[in-house]
Amino acid sequence: MSNTTPAGYEGTPLDKVENFHGNQLIYLDWEKHRMFCSPICVPVPPDAPFGIVCDDITPNAYGEHPDWQHIDWSEVQWTLDDEPFQPDMDKSLKDQGIHHKSVLRFYQPGLDGLEGTGG
Repeated sequence: MSNTTPAGYEGTPLDKVENFHGNQLIYLDWEKHRMFCSPICVPVPPDAPFGIVCDDITPNAYGEHPDWQHIDWSEVQWTLDDEPFQPDMDKSLKDQGIHHKSVLRFYQPGLDGLEGTGG
């Protein structure tokens, strides 16, 4: 099945950064925890410190998972847009290269989901 765009069609993306009132969208994904089937998308101010991800956003998003109580941020491995990344909790998202629609993935070795199933 093919999907074609009608000739002459010029769409306007509605998820441009200027449509989020000073925020940018970032995607977060807790690897090996597919109980959450896809990355979550949250609006955050680009000047917010990275610590907001660990202290506020992820606990609200993933805190119900039984592995959450074992998260140790000092052991977590991060990627930013598929590249290894070492965040500075005090620096802003913007100053660390996190931009509109960036994808942040995190994984802690040894936390592999429900009974090691990745769920």
